[in-house]
Amino acid sequence: MVDRVKEAQRAELHKTIWRIANDLRGSVDGWDFKSYVLGILFYRFISENLTAYINEGEYRAGDEAFDYATLSDKQAKVGRRETVAEKGFYILPSELFVNVRKRAAGDENLNETLERIFGNIEGSAKGTDSEDDLKGLFDDLDVNSPKLGNTVARRNEKLVKLLNAIGDLNLGDFNGRTIDTFGDAYEYLMQMYAANAGKSGGEYYTPQEVSELLARITVVGKKSVNKVYDPACGSGSLLLKFAKVLGKDRVRQGFFGQEINLTTYNLARINMFLHDVNYEKFSIAHGDTLIDPAHWDDEPFEAIVSNPPYSIRWEGDANPLLINDPRFAPAGILAPKSKADLAFTMHMLSWLAVNGTAAIVEFPGVLYRSGAEQKIRKYLIDNNYVDAVIQLPSDLFFGTMIATCILVLKKSKKDNSVLFIDASAESVRPGNKNKLSEANQQKVLGAYVARKEVEHFATLVSNSGLACNGYNLSVSSYVEQEDTTEAVDITELNAELARAVARQAEVRAAIDEIVASLEAVGHEVV
Repeated sequence: MVDRVKEAQRAELHKTIWRIANDLRGSVDGWDFKSYVLGILFYRFISENLTAYINEGEYRAGDEAFDYATLSDKQAKVGRRETVAEKGFYILPSELFVNVRKRAAGDENLNETLERIFGNIEGSAKGTDSEDDLKGLFDDLDVNSPKLGNTVARRNEKLVKLLNAIGDLNLGDFNGRTIDTFGDAYEYLMQMYAANAGKSGGEYYTPQEVSELLARITVVGKKSVNKVYDPACGSGSLLLKFAKVLGKDRVRQGFFGQEINLTTYNLARINMFLHDVNYEKFSIAHGDTLIDPAHWDDEPFEAIVSNPPYSIRWEGDANPLLINDPRFAPAGILAPKSKADLAFTMHMLSWLAVNGTAAIVEFPGVLYRSGAEQKIRKYLIDNNYVDAVIQLPSDLFFGTMIATCILVLKKSKKDNSVLFIDASAESVRPGNKNKLSEANQQKVLGAYVARKEVEHFATLVSNSGLACNGYNLSVSSYVEQEDTTEAVDITELNAELARAVARQAEVRAAIDEIVASLEAVGHEVV
């Protein structure tokens, strides 16, 4: 009963959030307006998060009436240094969301006020360990943009409405539930924006149930991992699934990723904070992973997950330095310039720990195309790095209807074969996209763990068998499709046809007789 009530409340919250996002955006494109809704939601979160943290310290010290939000800025500065060291940022009481919102309607310079506050929040981390994690977080929340209105007054009017709408959301009382609620609200908003953004939506958001399956595959048999990594992390939703699957504390050294798009990079860092992953437990880098990878000197990762962009262009052999790059050199050839898919794959293999697992969403052509890609597959198979290939249903991802697959890599396998799983029929369709239900996920995960033959669903193929088949990794080449056509009894069918022909002859004779009778009557009348 409690779960049903909680789910109903969650659904109502989601409905309210989406209504707010649509009601307030006005002339601002929905894709652009996400930065305002998500940014203000983040501003409210860190304000309440910091307030709760400081208040809790005072409560433990015996002052149960203490409320940080009511202090003067001068009083608040006493513990600033210690707070920044712990939380990674600082907000003066006068600049907290709750207090700015109270004054917003009467603040003729609200846009300037917010701009100054956002700058102060980022500036509070300057010269500290959290500087890189806070820097530029509010860059996409342009409070002076003409998109909000053609005058300052119009822009401020929109900002007041936005502050009030986000402030009115019932996100709990920050006793533990709020952290989940804020993170859930943020994930929901990103999912809805991705669904409405067309092709670009899939570039930064992986559906939650796919993210969960990938995460679960990489931690089979483990209760904790050293750290998790995604070289094309988008908004970070895939990385954060490990917090649900294992628990944040069981990702011992934290969450690591890289993202080339600046706006999406900011979304990923905000997403970490909103899921209460503190600054010292994540490292999200901005840049091109293939050309300028971050985390080069880090300890290898036990869990790697990714949904990299499909068949994008990269420098490839146009850059003479890349063939000697230790990530790509072992294969002896680079991925084609027009198809970087296997460049990402080789990068992840290089970053993978000896006892680790990588689960990568791949474009289907990667599995069977010839040329350089075939040679890279040969390297992967001959060295026994390919653990499994899982065919996913079509129309799972935003911006594309293609049926992708999951390539699972390991450096320490127990056999010399590859498991092929055909999960193309494992989906439900509650809306306009297919989804992996809990049962669908469990069926795939169960087959992966069991690593046994299942007729029409799972097949084990030796590496030598794959070599004989041109290193083709397409699931349909190895898992036989179930014949769903109905068996036909030819003898009975012929008998039925004969009976039908006889009945047709009887009907035709009867019609001829009726026509003849009518003609006879006509002649008599004449």
